[in-house]
Amino acid sequence: MSQIIDGAAYKRMMLNAAAATEIQKIRINELNVFPVPDGDTGTNMSMTLCAAAADLRKHETLTLEQAADITASALLRGARGNSGVILSLLFGSVFSKALKNAGQVDGKAFADALTAGVEKAYKAVMNPAEGTILTVSRLTADAARDLAQENNDIEYVLENALTTARAALENTVNQNPVLKKAGVVDAGGMGLVVILEGMLQSLQGTDLTNEVPAETNAQADFAAFDSEDITFAFDTVFIIRKNSDVSLEPLRQYLNSIGDSLVIGDDDEAFKVHVHTNDPGDAMREAQKYGTLELAKIENMRMQHDDLAAGRKARSTDDLDAIEAELENTSVPVSKPYGSVAVCAGPGLAEVFRDLGVDNIIQGGQTMNPSTEDILAAIEKTPAETVFVLPNNKNIIMAAESAAELSSRNVIVIPSKTVPQGMSAMLCFEEALSPEENRDAMIEVLPNVSTMQITYAARNSDFDGFEICEGDYLGLANGVLLGTTHDIRELLEKMADSVQESGKEFVTIFYGADISEADANAALELFQNHAPDAEINLVYGGQPIYYYLISAE
Repeated sequence: MSQIIDGAAYKRMMLNAAAATEIQKIRINELNVFPVPDGDTGTNMSMTLCAAAADLRKHETLTLEQAADITASALLRGARGNSGVILSLLFGSVFSKALKNAGQVDGKAFADALTAGVEKAYKAVMNPAEGTILTVSRLTADAARDLAQENNDIEYVLENALTTARAALENTVNQNPVLKKAGVVDAGGMGLVVILEGMLQSLQGTDLTNEVPAETNAQADFAAFDSEDITFAFDTVFIIRKNSDVSLEPLRQYLNSIGDSLVIGDDDEAFKVHVHTNDPGDAMREAQKYGTLELAKIENMRMQHDDLAAGRKARSTDDLDAIEAELENTSVPVSKPYGSVAVCAGPGLAEVFRDLGVDNIIQGGQTMNPSTEDILAAIEKTPAETVFVLPNNKNIIMAAESAAELSSRNVIVIPSKTVPQGMSAMLCFEEALSPEENRDAMIEVLPNVSTMQITYAARNSDFDGFEICEGDYLGLANGVLLGTTHDIRELLEKMADSVQESGKEFVTIFYGADISEADANAALELFQNHAPDAEINLVYGGQPIYYYLISAE
């Protein structure tokens, strides 16, 4: 058994935990009870851990203190969604400090570190509920402390504490009414169990991932052949956000005609292309017939070969990433008293926020929660003494608060849970008021805003009395399921009727990227007929996933 661990062992444990979570993320995602397309728990936890794994892989030799500090910093900055932030608290700064004070990690030190992380996580959550990742982590830490008194071997402690963790996870279904109704365990709790299992597997010598990145081995072999053997010079990678669900086979045939080593991976929203070609511009122009270019990286393999053959360090996109990261995290000089940052997805929504005076827009929202570092970078680029942050999603608020703690600015997070709430908050902002007065006014308006949304079911589900089939239209009113149907007009009629019955006076319909202007105008006419007493406006939002986003005040 492993009685203690050092920096190398801790690094392997975290790499293995990241690999285990990546492998299990879909299984964790499927435990999310609400069937809407979402920034799912498994994805957020995996991306958070992968941020730490990426930083750990940059260092060959690490002391325990260095490994713990690198992990804590990367988890904090890479945290996505509430589950990612809680994860960063559990294994973050206080966890690192506890290990540092111990000098080496035995069973007692690990138990004490986990306990410190649990205490910090509980303090950070406003109203901690039972039957969540917090419950599983607390009971696991309690068991670990008792086990360390019996046997201070860390492998013994972790292996037996996992028995408690699994039992606590199974019991979450009885502690949370929503989980009980759905008959599933807590997704965050499952994620924590997977992480601990990954750490234990590493201690027992079963690693799921190699410690040395594959790129290192590839570069070592890169100079073994002549640059003239490289038929296609440019290693080209790009991501295209889809306009519609169309076959990519014509694109595949075209790219094969101008290059090799082609790989195309796609999902419902986007596709990623990797190809070696002499014409990267042509490749991207052709691909943009299928959507909007989101990200591109191009490397000249002939120049890389020549650099390596001559003993020089070959430049790669990592160099560009490092430069970009440095620029992104560099604060701009303060030039005004107030500024603001908003999170949203969709060019129309972003334009509305800009018209309301928002300085920086973070692309993200329900299906892609930005990381703490993403939010921090936007704050630091805002040339203001006080910066208001509008998360516009309940799953982004904790990451925004974490970014606020790291920022050099005076940051005020307005806990907006929807885009309409964020817009109404910005309408309340007044330059002449103090930061505190603006904060109070912006928060006060949030409960007055009703948000209705129409999206689709991401999976089959039996939720709150509704039998939901994958692909059905889903209507939500302030986060509560309003109905499910094959006819989107039924949901629009329900929403319009609720506006009329509740006496709402001002309604804005933001239509999404998948709705035609003709269909949007038909929705406007429907609302005008069913809610004649309200002033109704139609605005192009361009948001993905959500066909309609409706604000009512």
